[in-house]
Amino acid sequence: MNFLRLAIPDVILVEPQVFGDDRGYFMETWQAAKFAAAGIDASFVQDNHSRSCRGTLRGLHYQLVRPQGKLVRVIAGEVFDVAVDLRRGSPTFGHWVGETLSVANKRQVWLPPGFAHGFYVISEFAEFTYKCTDYYHPQSERSLLWSDPALAISWPVPSGSEPILSAKDRAGVPLQSAECYE
Repeated sequence: MNFLRLAIPDVILVEPQVFGDDRGYFMETWQAAKFAAAGIDASFVQDNHSRSCRGTLRGLHYQLVRPQGKLVRVIAGEVFDVAVDLRRGSPTFGHWVGETLSVANKRQVWLPPGFAHGFYVISEFAEFTYKCTDYYHPQSERSLLWSDPALAISWPVPSGSEPILSAKDRAGVPLQSAECYE
């Protein structure tokens, strides 16, 4: 596996080694020892799986209490995946990184606790899976405004269209008024 630190060094792009032949392929997506050697010493307690249609934007979500580290990947389709640093003491507070994840490139992204997370579906549909380091805690879930001009995220939303959003995501708050991690 290759572990590549992104512009926010705590967010890591994981490129698995893929063994393919005329039958298909095999790849290892998680191995505790390899991840720990790359600086990701995580214990996962929950796996999630979502399916979304083209144009859906999910996020930017985070839990203020019991923050979750996430190892995310796409098993069908393609998404633009985004992490926003919400750790007030961090030199990258308020910065974001984005990566295209797809079934074709088989990449994963590690986001440690302290980040808001979201993705936009580029393909006809996408199936998105992720491992979490803590349990879902709905009482402390928050949504950062996906379109906050202060973040200036370069979502690949086609010109003249709007993403498909949940009511929760439409009601996201801008970074300036968001509850963040101290």
